[in-house]
Amino acid sequence: MSGFDFSGLTASFSGERVIGPLSLRVESGEQVALVGKSGAGKSTLIRLIHERVNRNASLVPQELGLVNALPVFHNVFMGQLDRHAIWYSTITLIRPFARNRAEVSGLLKTLGMSEKIWMPAASLSGGQRQRVAIARALYRNAPILLADEPISALDGPMAHMVMELLKERFSTSVIALHDVDMALKYCTRIVGIQDGQVALDERSDRLTSADIMSLY
Repeated sequence: MSGFDFSGLTASFSGERVIGPLSLRVESGEQVALVGKSGAGKSTLIRLIHERVNRNASLVPQELGLVNALPVFHNVFMGQLDRHAIWYSTITLIRPFARNRAEVSGLLKTLGMSEKIWMPAASLSGGQRQRVAIARALYRNAPILLADEPISALDGPMAHMVMELLKERFSTSVIALHDVDMALKYCTRIVGIQDGQVALDERSDRLTSADIMSLY
């Protein structure tokens, strides 16, 4: 599964509708940016999609989902936790296998974090934590990337490097982004969310940032 077609997506909190009903079709090879102001429903939509594609997705949630007490290595390794037997994961917790160490180390080197591999996640800065969550998604290497504001804590050069890396590694993706210019540069399609509904759906090369700003 490298694309999906969902209709009638809805979500409510405390009896209030926050999403939908809406439909979203993403073809294999599309890199979709979800844009819109805070509270529009982007994060909720990412969660709804993840509930449906689940094992076929690499997820970078906005809250990151790191285990603070574990080292960076084990937080990244968790991207493939469901692909290993319990005995394998238990041994990895105590003494990681050389192959896994090399794989995780390579990803962290790409993200400029080689020296942090055995540091506990609790000791990291916000930007470093975000890069660990990105490394975990890359390590999972699922057919679809679902990411919720994956570069919000990164500076300009690092943000561009990460977006380039995600574009290169995942041919199909849905990424919630606040930065309109980044969305236009790195995604092939823009889906604007407003009040829990799709208010804009167009190819990136047919839009300018001014076309999108009305959503904000």
